[in-house]
Amino acid sequence: MNGAAAGQREPQGDAEDEAFALALRIVEALLFASAVPLSAEVLSRSVPAGIAVEPVLAHLAALYRPRGVNLRQVAGGWAFRTAPDLGYLLAAEAEPPRKLSRAALEVLSIIAYHQPVTRAEIEEIRGVATAKGTLDILLEAGWVRLRGRRRSPGRPVTYGTTPGFLDHFGLDRIDDLPGLDELKGAGLVEGRLTRDLGVPVPDDDPSLRDDEDPLGDLFSPLDDGEGGPQQG
Repeated sequence: MNGAAAGQREPQGDAEDEAFALALRIVEALLFASAVPLSAEVLSRSVPAGIAVEPVLAHLAALYRPRGVNLRQVAGGWAFRTAPDLGYLLAAEAEPPRKLSRAALEVLSIIAYHQPVTRAEIEEIRGVATAKGTLDILLEAGWVRLRGRRRSPGRPVTYGTTPGFLDHFGLDRIDDLPGLDELKGAGLVEGRLTRDLGVPVPDDDPSLRDDEDPLGDLFSPLDDGEGGPQQG
């Protein structure tokens, strides 16, 4: 691997080298201080004029690759994360994660791949009724959000994933999600899903679709526009 591929940068001259070094310090400081991943676009607003942020990020990623924290692309941005091989050191201090039920895992998978999707559409794909409590757990975890209302009878709420979902599962973009076979191998979906289930190309574009309306200021999470049994 040559120097450029490893994130190294050839000397450009005193003034430009100084500007690049300053950009490294600025980007490093911003990433350390941020509680959420920062996009290259956001970071580029703070670096010296004439310095492209992409080489800066590549240089920092190479610099931190052998260290205890790594610079990684997650949720459409960049963030420092504990090196994967050292994660066990923090396990004792980390807050025990809430274990999701099989129903919650299935619902989360369906929302991730089929968003925007309503509860009735989730139930149709799963082949079983879905309790609102299951959706509430995913909403409280910050992995699922209310998008809007479908332009159909009852105006049911549509659900989609959040940047927090991508961050938690170490994904940079929604289309980094695995295929159906990988999901089954990981135990995220079971055989009770309908046999004709397909896995579309996931899309978490936050813009409302043509068949969605805004939620409205007076929306209550208890009113999703869909009734019926709530079984699992």
